Amino acid sequence: MSLDAWFTLFVIVLCFGMMAFTRFPPDAILMAGLTLLLLTHVLTPEQALAGLANEGMVTVAVMYIVAAGLHGTGAVSWLVHALLGRPKSLNSAQFRLMVPVAAFSAFLNNTPVVAIMIPAVKDWAKRNRMAVSKLMMPLSYAAIAGGTCTLIGTSTNLVVNGLLIEQTGESGLGLFDLALIGVPVTIMVILSIIIAGRWLLPKQKAMTDQIADARGYTVEMMVEEAGNLVGKTIEQAGLRHLPGLYLIEIDREGGILPAVSPQEKLQDNDRLIFAGVVESVVDLQKIRGLTPATNQVFKLDSPRSERCLIEAVISDSSPLVGISIREGRFRSYYNAAVIAVSRNGEHIQKKIGDIILQQGDTLLIEAQASFAEQQRNSRDFYLVSRLDDSTPPRHERAVTSLLILAIMILSVTMGWVSIITASMVAAGLMIISRCTTASEARSAVDWPVLIVIAAAIGIGQALEISGAAGVIASKLLALSAGEPMLALALVFIATTLLTATITNNAAAVLMFPIALSTSQDLGVSFMPFVITIMVSASLSFATPMGYQTNLMVMAPGGYRFSDYMKMGLPLTVIVGIIVMLLVPQIWPF
Repeated sequence: MSLDAWFTLFVIVLCFGMMAFTRFPPDAILMAGLTLLLLTHVLTPEQALAGLANEGMVTVAVMYIVAAGLHGTGAVSWLVHALLGRPKSLNSAQFRLMVPVAAFSAFLNNTPVVAIMIPAVKDWAKRNRMAVSKLMMPLSYAAIAGGTCTLIGTSTNLVVNGLLIEQTGESGLGLFDLALIGVPVTIMVILSIIIAGRWLLPKQKAMTDQIADARGYTVEMMVEEAGNLVGKTIEQAGLRHLPGLYLIEIDREGGILPAVSPQEKLQDNDRLIFAGVVESVVDLQKIRGLTPATNQVFKLDSPRSERCLIEAVISDSSPLVGISIREGRFRSYYNAAVIAVSRNGEHIQKKIGDIILQQGDTLLIEAQASFAEQQRNSRDFYLVSRLDDSTPPRHERAVTSLLILAIMILSVTMGWVSIITASMVAAGLMIISRCTTASEARSAVDWPVLIVIAAAIGIGQALEISGAAGVIASKLLALSAGEPMLALALVFIATTLLTATITNNAAAVLMFPIALSTSQDLGVSFMPFVITIMVSASLSFATPMGYQTNLMVMAPGGYRFSDYMKMGLPLTVIVGIIVMLLVPQIWPF
């Protein structure tokens, strides 16, 4: 190998080692590695920056905006309820998640599937008191496995099928030919995660309803008249198992219903009194059919879609001390509405407007974001801080956001436009239709993920351009010693190793002529090798860079590089065994 090839391998090993054994962020490590390759002239500036213009990277970016539109309208909550339901155990949750995701990924690009599901799974995990780290990696792996079930499930299948037609003159594969291997692989991936995930997936702390914290705030919500919650029981409305939140009582037409039964049916204008932690109070504000019981929020100058929730602690010099919220004319003076009050964890048995404020009371306020800046140095409050992701959902635009999503999916499935075109149009429509705002769209994009994808593509270019990838692949295949089964196993290993370091499409393109030549030298059919390349190039579990969906779930799941190795390596071995057993039987040598 050339000096450039050896140096490229050194940089890749160094990057992998730093991600596995240090706490430096992956985007910083990979950008440093890319910079080294640029400084040593292994890559030209154009080659190093090619990842920034990569179609896959841009698709991931705009899909974050589409997901922001679904999240901002509350459509994500609907998806959670419709698809995932309420699991009784972690295994049940993983099964409910992975089966529909794998099914969708068989016909859709898995990037948008995962992008849409990430916020849904985060909310679902919190509501069901589960560690999100037990669900995010299964989400990515199910999407990856599902893509192997059909010819259109992943772009890699289409690329290899195109090479098959071009270089061999064959008619190519049918839409469901790959299901013969893809479906067994997907089933085994799902079963393996359900069985071994309890031990191999990391466990981050899930949100729990600790008694000391669960009564932080007292908040009143009202059931909207003729809303979608009317006639539903507490259980059906999803108000019974809210993490860190407790339904104390219902005020119905002046009468109090304490110790509310989960089978109690909600009625128009019921006032629901909750106590709980601030994160769950924020989630409560997003439930369709519930509105803050205080009518002050509807008298503010700005529309609700432009407001957020802010915490403020009453100071000893505040003019509000010793008088009620109503008497202090809080809304008129501050152009903000108090929706909850926290006082040493106690339940304040008064309506919001009647609460007499004391020094040290923490108010949960609905106001424009500018309130936090205006009052940050005010003597009226000790502390003022804005809560993240607290803008009330635009429920009236939920149908619009789902319609945009459906049009995007249909246009890609029918082959009318490419995935990048469809996703860019969908992202634009989300902003134009005000399902999300331009500022929310900018903040929704996970820039570190995009940097990692772009840098990984650049490093993959170096592996290919320097000739290191081709040398490694040919050396491995030279070990086959004329045995077709051994050659097939080495094709799987080589393709898997390349996919972990360069893009799956690049790995497949690189391995195709080598595998084709090997099959001709052995005098056997090339179809087992083609199918093996398709499967092994798509199923990259062992590294976050191996597939972009792995990178997308890395931050939401709180994963480290080593977490992918723990779960991904056993899965890769299992998939390899299935391929070796089934492919030669279905597509004989």
